[in-house]
Amino acid sequence: ADTVEDEMEMATVRHRPEALELLEAQSKFTKKELQILYRGFKNECPSGVVNEETFKEIYSQFFPQGDSTTYAHFLFNAFDTDHNGSVSFEDFVMGLSILLRGTVQEKLNWAFNLYDINKDGYITKEEMLDIMKAIYDMMGKCTYPVLKEDAPRQHVETFFQKMDKNKDGVVTIDEFIESCQKDENIMRSMQLFENVI
Repeated sequence: ADTVEDEMEMATVRHRPEALELLEAQSKFTKKELQILYRGFKNECPSGVVNEETFKEIYSQFFPQGDSTTYAHFLFNAFDTDHNGSVSFEDFVMGLSILLRGTVQEKLNWAFNLYDINKDGYITKEEMLDIMKAIYDMMGKCTYPVLKEDAPRQHVETFFQKMDKNKDGVVTIDEFIESCQKDENIMRSMQLFENVI
């Protein structure tokens, strides 16, 4: 019997050539790279889409020394651009393209979206703290043995004060980008996600 899965498979295969050409035009990958990415993606996700659980499982393999579930959750939401609860190959490629080949501006836009957990266009101190804690958890105790429990909070206090230029308690995308570009330290810490992806 034909399952929904088979139909999805067929649809994926049917639109694949055009989709790859379109992706080549939209992303910063070559056709060859896209084919390699596609093979890897299909290998891990035969259905052609990744749900959050699968995403977390794949992700935990990269960070066996820590607990990456919370960070993977935030990351999943950043990749899932239409917020339909799944990440398609297209979503995945577009995110990866920015993170690996994007301009500083594009990367910072992406990072802002990651930190803006509720997607209201502002980053609050709580949101920044949630992400920082998630990064600390993921990196695991062995990476940061000397860090105290309140390290993420101190980190965030410092960043937030630098970023929140007009002191209204939230960071806008302009404030975020300006601060990151001006401040090497912030840039480096924010780019934790560069080594993380």
